[in-house]
Amino acid sequence: MGMSERINEIRTILTNELEQAETTQLLDNLRVRILGKKGELTALLRGMGQLSPEERPQAGQLINEARESFTAMLDEKLAVLKAKEREEALKREAIDVTQPVDLPAEGGEHPITLVMNEMIDCFTGMGFEVVEGPEVELDHYNFELMNIPKNHPARDAQDTFYIDDNIVLRTHTSPIQARTMLSRKPPIRVICPGRVYRADEMDATHSPVFHQMEGLVVDKDVNMADLRGTLNAFAERIYGKGITTRFRPSFFPFTEPSTEVDLTCAACHGKGCRVCKGTGWIEVLGGGMVNPKVLADCGIDPEIYSGFAFGIGLERIAMQRYSIPDLRLLYEGDVRFLNQFR
Repeated sequence: MGMSERINEIRTILTNELEQAETTQLLDNLRVRILGKKGELTALLRGMGQLSPEERPQAGQLINEARESFTAMLDEKLAVLKAKEREEALKREAIDVTQPVDLPAEGGEHPITLVMNEMIDCFTGMGFEVVEGPEVELDHYNFELMNIPKNHPARDAQDTFYIDDNIVLRTHTSPIQARTMLSRKPPIRVICPGRVYRADEMDATHSPVFHQMEGLVVDKDVNMADLRGTLNAFAERIYGKGITTRFRPSFFPFTEPSTEVDLTCAACHGKGCRVCKGTGWIEVLGGGMVNPKVLADCGIDPEIYSGFAFGIGLERIAMQRYSIPDLRLLYEGDVRFLNQFR
């Protein structure tokens, strides 16, 4: 069989198989079979050594023309297959924007976060600065600088988690106040929000982890009237007009005098109801004038400066605000409960 006839035979095979090639992979296999290193046209080129010197130029020309023709046929078919595959891919991946779908659930802020942010807005509006500190704290800051030395009976009431003799999980955010007084000079006006830890059993009103926001003001001529005015402004901002404070004598080692602070019951506005047990008042926080010893231990001269401090339990505020009957609901992560605050 002559060279021309053999090339025509390969052309016929290529034409027939191009019609049957439905994917680019099949086309690549066909290209290798015809034009590859071991392909049928390449075999003809290698067989030119058996031809006479006179026949070789014409045979070489026929093979080169056939290679160009076969390559063009394969490239044309490749373009058709790629367009087809691209169209099929677009159909598979097309998104029907009119099709109804379930939207992903949106999260919301936790009730503790809602209350904390509202209180931060309230106090920063009165000129307070937000400061934070470590939750794993030295005994020196947590107790001793708060006028609670070792073996002081007030330590028993704290139910402290001890890591070792000198390191504790903070039982209140007061250590932040101590750190602030040691690092700054008056005037000082800060609030200290954060988590605190006490070894309490979990029940409807107690948790080993809860949240506080403490406030501290230190300046010249600060007195109890300033504390009451600050807390009255806080009460009206959080609960609305007509809510006032009532101070009752108490004892805290780090304040002198100390007071428990009640707010007018927001549910009945002082008339007496089930929420306030008929008293018209709800106990919310504790506070008082900063003990002069605490000021002195923190490097502030109590002969020149005075100050007040207060501490508010955020869980108590949240439970009153949202009528939450059980503290545990705040920590169980029940989506049915949390969805109410979205």
